[in-house]
Amino acid sequence: MNATKSLIGHCIGAAGGLEAISTIRAITTGWLHPTIYQPIRNNLEPEVTIDTVPNVKKKHEVNVAISNSFGFGGHNSVVVFAPFKP
Repeated sequence: MNATKSLIGHCIGAAGGLEAISTIRAITTGWLHPTIYQPIRNNLEPEVTIDTVPNVKKKHEVNVAISNSFGFGGHNSVVVFAPFKP
């Protein structure tokens, strides 16, 4: 799990599109972009085992990815992407 907003800031109307592009690129290349400005020793609860890809990109096989976009005024969407296999 990583955060695109940490890299691009708040793009208002374009945020969902940029997030979708980033998600599709993760599937096609296998590279997960980092969540920047996150301390390596973050304050996650000890029970949380989620890798948030702090500060350095990682290579990973991505089969399915979810892009969440939560906008002002309740304009929210969740899109699931997977590679096309004919």
